[in-house]
Amino acid sequence: MNDQIQLSEEQSFEIIAEGTGSITEGKRVLNHSNTFGVFNTHGDIGTRRNESLQGIYHKGTRFINKLQLRLNGQCPVLLGSTIKEQNEMLAVDLTNSQMTDSAGNIIPHGRVHLLRSKFIRDGGCYEEIAFANYHSEPVSLELSVELDADFKDIFELRGATRTARGKISLDGPQLAYTGLDNIKRWLEVESHPRNQAGDSRRILYKIKLAPNEKHRIQYALKFHIDNEMAPNSYEAAKLKLIDDLSYHKEVMAGVRASNEQFTHWLNRSRTDLISLLANTDAGYRYPYAGVPWFNTAFGRDGILTAYETLWLAPAISRDVLLFLAANQATETDPTRDAEPGKILHEMRDGEMANTNEIPFRKYYGTIDATPLFIVLAGAYYLRTNDLKTIEKLWPNIERALSWIDEYGDTDKDGFVEYAQKAHNGLNNQGWKDSDDCISHANGELAQSPITLCEVQAYVYDAKQKAAMMAEALGKSVLAVQLQKQADTLKEKFNATFWDEELQCFVLALDRDKKPCRVKSSNAGQCLLSGIVDKSKAAGLAKTMLSEEMFSGWGIRTLASDAPRYNPMSYHNGSVWPHDVALIAAGLARYGFKDEVLKIMAGLFDASLFIEFQRLPELFCGFARRKGEGPTDYPVACSPQAWSVASVFMMLQACLCMEIDATRRVITFHNPQLPEYLNYVLISDLSIGSRRDISIEIYRYATDVGINITGKPDDWNVIIYK
Repeated sequence: MNDQIQLSEEQSFEIIAEGTGSITEGKRVLNHSNTFGVFNTHGDIGTRRNESLQGIYHKGTRFINKLQLRLNGQCPVLLGSTIKEQNEMLAVDLTNSQMTDSAGNIIPHGRVHLLRSKFIRDGGCYEEIAFANYHSEPVSLELSVELDADFKDIFELRGATRTARGKISLDGPQLAYTGLDNIKRWLEVESHPRNQAGDSRRILYKIKLAPNEKHRIQYALKFHIDNEMAPNSYEAAKLKLIDDLSYHKEVMAGVRASNEQFTHWLNRSRTDLISLLANTDAGYRYPYAGVPWFNTAFGRDGILTAYETLWLAPAISRDVLLFLAANQATETDPTRDAEPGKILHEMRDGEMANTNEIPFRKYYGTIDATPLFIVLAGAYYLRTNDLKTIEKLWPNIERALSWIDEYGDTDKDGFVEYAQKAHNGLNNQGWKDSDDCISHANGELAQSPITLCEVQAYVYDAKQKAAMMAEALGKSVLAVQLQKQADTLKEKFNATFWDEELQCFVLALDRDKKPCRVKSSNAGQCLLSGIVDKSKAAGLAKTMLSEEMFSGWGIRTLASDAPRYNPMSYHNGSVWPHDVALIAAGLARYGFKDEVLKIMAGLFDASLFIEFQRLPELFCGFARRKGEGPTDYPVACSPQAWSVASVFMMLQACLCMEIDATRRVITFHNPQLPEYLNYVLISDLSIGSRRDISIEIYRYATDVGINITGKPDDWNVIIYK
């Protein structure tokens, strides 16, 4: 076993960002559960710039690092390449360059058409290639697919240096790798018709086509790990793919708008999100954080993704809560930053996790996932009135509450703070967890224990929602205690964190309780919880929309007048769509509707410049320039769960819509639509096991009209204007 590497999650991004272009530039991403592929526009791997990032990955290991299709030894000419609307398949149209066939006959350019249809199901990559001969003469074709497998751990590709690796070997016709964790991983190639090469590194077909004749071939790449269940055959996988598309229609309510581009943004976000919902060993579907670097379960990311989509997809929240409850820490383990009651930060598969070269196999180094777990549970209860699930989760909620008081507040000052314990874990443990993201007004980095402003807001919200759930469960004494704790925290927070000169809450307190007097998006997130005194809300809203904070596309993570501001950094001036959406929802809570519309317009406009309208994990924080789109952050994940989910929270913020199933009431507080949306139609909102609420929202010159086209008789709709 190797010595543990000194490489945190975010430190590695400073390494891989050097010398690489954008992951998303000219790339096609397919993903399903624990398997994903990063291809070039041809559908190949390892043939273009950034080839070091391309590949097909399964459970933390890159199985395929080379996949090159050749027609008579040549790379075909690209006609078109796209990911289909349901995100299920990569379709690539190709044709031949001028070439000579095996009989010596010249085939002019553009006479042979190839259509590649590629999809991924957990544990396998499947492709069908359809040929058509539009030449007036017969053609003899040799199609080959060159393969290679390097079996690299994803952390190696992110910059981790290893002193030793396992061994790659040929096990019969199959490429295999036995890692330092003594686990065997191997590649199986299945083809129809039979592979004529007889070599696991090459698939070969020799085909003769008469004029106007068509032909199809299929092959599957299956990724095996020890004795796990074998991946499906091509036909079985195709049937499962069809089943998936049916599930897509069931999990979320329908939303469409008058603006086709906005509707496309909604649809792409929906399909991207569903593609990231992975079947877990616990039996729950969990939104994996993002491709390629975070294709696994993250506590904070999963909670916030579920929260953003709760109003139209409550089943996602239920599974997130049950999965995290099943993985809640039960013991103190400093090597994993674990303490009883703490909610998971992340889980990792792969050789380096198995050998403890990285601490992330089951890692708990997060300060905010635990209060956010309680927040989501309370929000889920209000949305669904599913008291049965809350009863099941209540022991986990109680343990989370105990963790907040016993382990979260280490110095017993009434605030929750963090400090790293695992020597190769995360130094910073809020949502901004890069090493240089918590700083003072002079640029000096804050020393831990660190008390983040938004974490106190999460704790306040958690105590309030826990009080509400306790009351529903007949625990009235506890409910009163929790509400009193929340009220005390709100008063102390506003007195301690508010900076009148900045018109903003300070980013954090350092180990000496010295405030980090910089303007940050963290402060804006506090609005969503309701912890902000009304007297301070207007000043904070103005700060969030100031020139220093608002780039024109979204709200920067750090103000441009801060010493550590860098629009190209991960957390010190970039724009994160999920962060922007949370702030917008908070602004809506305090009635700042014009600000919400301005923010949503920025993100919508950004989506129009981004391929597939797929908002990435983040983009650079440069000020908006006329006629140009936002600047890519080179190694941002895309698709990324809480980013693609942001449009749904933004829309809810515009409508200021609340669904309270405990009272059977849907409430709109002064709803608004932006000028580019004449109407929004919401269909099949779920109420328990039923999906029978449909709503039409229309924008008029001076008002917004709401028409309820379907609802149960025992539900009411209230509109405040």
